[in-house]
Amino acid sequence: MSEHQDGTRCVRAGLPEPAPGQPFLPGPVFAAPYHLDPWAGPAAAPDGYGRPDNPTRRLLEAAVGELEGGECRVFASGQAAITGLLLAVLRPGDTVVLPSDGYFPVRAFAADTLEGVGVRVLLAPTAGPHPAFDGVRLVLLETPANPGLDVADVAALSARAHEAGALVAVDNTTATPLGQRPLDLGADVVVASGTKALTGHSDLLLGYVATRSAELRDAVTAWRNATGAVPGAFDAWLAHRSLATLDLRLARQTANARALAELLAGRDDVTGLRWPGLPGDPAHAVAAVQMRRIPGVLSFDLGDAGRVARFLDAARLVAAATSFGGLHTSADRRAQWGDDTPPGFVRLSCGVEDAVDLVADVAAALDASR
Repeated sequence: MSEHQDGTRCVRAGLPEPAPGQPFLPGPVFAAPYHLDPWAGPAAAPDGYGRPDNPTRRLLEAAVGELEGGECRVFASGQAAITGLLLAVLRPGDTVVLPSDGYFPVRAFAADTLEGVGVRVLLAPTAGPHPAFDGVRLVLLETPANPGLDVADVAALSARAHEAGALVAVDNTTATPLGQRPLDLGADVVVASGTKALTGHSDLLLGYVATRSAELRDAVTAWRNATGAVPGAFDAWLAHRSLATLDLRLARQTANARALAELLAGRDDVTGLRWPGLPGDPAHAVAAVQMRRIPGVLSFDLGDAGRVARFLDAARLVAAATSFGGLHTSADRRAQWGDDTPPGFVRLSCGVEDAVDLVADVAAALDASR
């Protein structure tokens, strides 16, 4: 990791060497074909065709790779990245272990597609117990898990998996590379949605895979090039621009989450509160060792769907919306998206509003929703 602090690393990540008369971050390059050398063809220059080649995309990959500590390939969405990784690595007859409490569309993809092509799928809770990894090709961890916020011990599980000959992938969406660096903890590959807190402005879809393995990098790159699951140049540029404020955004979101967690913990009309930053949270002990900062996402239960709707109606600073990690505080009832959660389960994502205003608004909305 660079000797610089997080804020400096975010501001500088992936920028080209300064040159007089040039911008700090070059604007997006929009191109499908590029001029080719009539004699040498695409071998003469880095860019030949827009699907595999784009300089704006490469700058973003350099930036995310610096933050994650590996080589990065960006995708059109988080789901494109994780399904691309699974399909690039797994073959008929392989076994994969997935989180039973992680992002629901990944489990749906496994049931609909992976099992259909002969991949054996095992499910395990993020906090364990995990099965024996003998004969397993890939172990996917999502930590903190979305939406339940349990935390897996990446170092311990990576050591176990490697002893059995399995690869380890970590979904780093919720934590971001400023919250934890799974490659430093022993994981073979990181996958994440950049749609969420990494870019944080709720205006683009993005995913990425990062690894220190040339073999995995090449497999993922080949899959992406063959399927065309690439982000456009403008989305790549927007994402890179947004990275500069990641440290600032996460700091405010974490502070807001702490303030809201303390509010919710003291209310008798809220149950099931989870935020790994609270000393009493079941995930706190592992998170305190493994994570460099706790994300601005928390979850709790309001009892039933009607009360969740009343709470969201009454709130003025909490938008009813899915996704998380954006500038604006938002919340949604996860059962409506297919998650195996109680009807009153809420995932709330803290934005960057002032904590005093956010706490007052949430308290008033909870009171109004009784």
